[in-house]
Amino acid sequence: MNKIAYRSALTLAFVVILAGCSGKAAFEPAQQSGDNPPLPQARNFLVPPMQVPKGVGWAQGQAPKVAPGLKIEKIASGLMHPRQLLTLPNGDVLVVESNGPGTEPVTTPKQLIAGKVKNLSGKGAKGGNRITLLRKNGTDGTWEKHVFIEHLHSPFGVQLIGDSLYVANTDAIVKFPYVTGETQITAPGVPFADLPGTINHHWTKALLASPDGSKLYAGVGSNSNITENGLAVEYRRADVLEVDVATGGSRIYASGLRNPTGLQWEPTTGKLWAIVNERDEIGADLVPDYMTSVQEGGFYGWPYSYYGQHVDSRVMPQRPDLVSKAIKPDYALGSHVAALGLLFSDNNALPVKYHGGAFISEHGSWDRSPLSGYRVIFVAFQNGKPVGLPQPVVTGFHSNDETQLYGAPVGLATDKDGALLIADDVGDTVWRVTADAR
Repeated sequence: MNKIAYRSALTLAFVVILAGCSGKAAFEPAQQSGDNPPLPQARNFLVPPMQVPKGVGWAQGQAPKVAPGLKIEKIASGLMHPRQLLTLPNGDVLVVESNGPGTEPVTTPKQLIAGKVKNLSGKGAKGGNRITLLRKNGTDGTWEKHVFIEHLHSPFGVQLIGDSLYVANTDAIVKFPYVTGETQITAPGVPFADLPGTINHHWTKALLASPDGSKLYAGVGSNSNITENGLAVEYRRADVLEVDVATGGSRIYASGLRNPTGLQWEPTTGKLWAIVNERDEIGADLVPDYMTSVQEGGFYGWPYSYYGQHVDSRVMPQRPDLVSKAIKPDYALGSHVAALGLLFSDNNALPVKYHGGAFISEHGSWDRSPLSGYRVIFVAFQNGKPVGLPQPVVTGFHSNDETQLYGAPVGLATDKDGALLIADDVGDTVWRVTADAR
């Protein structure tokens, strides 16, 4: 992009910021939650309206707000963009510190503007490209930090199967030897399975092991909003891939999922579930991000349709044959909430109303006014299906006037004592939530 186009793009960015979101949201996220969300008429924008609070981090003594009956504490700080968490069998907690590779080409003024605006929030901060191990000190209850693995390439998902630790870099799954109790792995990672590399969009690769350890499931986002970079670069993208642990071979397990950022097994039915970030640029109330069970061989619409069989007229050529097969998601979360963490919990150290359902972290919107997301919610399940409205669990990640961002939740886990752990990549912190015994 030449200097004139660059300056024009920056000028347009400031116009967009000053103007705010033309066409503010008509629905609260809760109104677009559940199995049948209202979907207004799509709109088209030359440049999508944007609203992003400025990232300022947490002041001394400041913390997120929790729902009544809960308490929250900081157990680790000074991290480098913590994104995902994994509790190991011995109680150690792995923290994946990462961000995108930063080498994606800028091909349009819109992409430049969006990057500049979103980076104001602190969400674009440099990641550590490492994994840190947290260990609770049995003497005083503080948490030690140990650099566990270094020199990774935009890692995100991490899973332990037996004595092998699998890490999903942005372009491949790598395998490390794991020994219980060790605080550092110095052996180099062994390439295990290729993943579609990052070009323009969606660097994160979620990772989940099957209960028997024979398979790994990887969530791979699209390389675009709606295939504007061409269909060729979408090969094996917007998919959940199934990887055979014995051979490293992989296949497409389900498709049409624009950006499946979190994968989990629902404990009652044993079914695979995912959280998915949907497409942008057709309005503040389109399209709701969602949580859904993932059917083997299922197609979920992207790019040709959204929320089942609602056709996206921007995508050419149209594919009515595929749209007719598109599966409607199980549960909407609200538009542009950017869900990045999913955790099913039958039993934990929180009050009983937070048992038997799913915790979801919402990283927060960049193209909606008022803001949506920026919280951790709980969705109750009955008989393996979500019911009712999302219940806020942790909030207060931004100022009341929506101008400042203190933190943003990403990965979720429970520790060995059942506490809810939250990776906060803007605040560079890991938070711990338990019941308030007072």
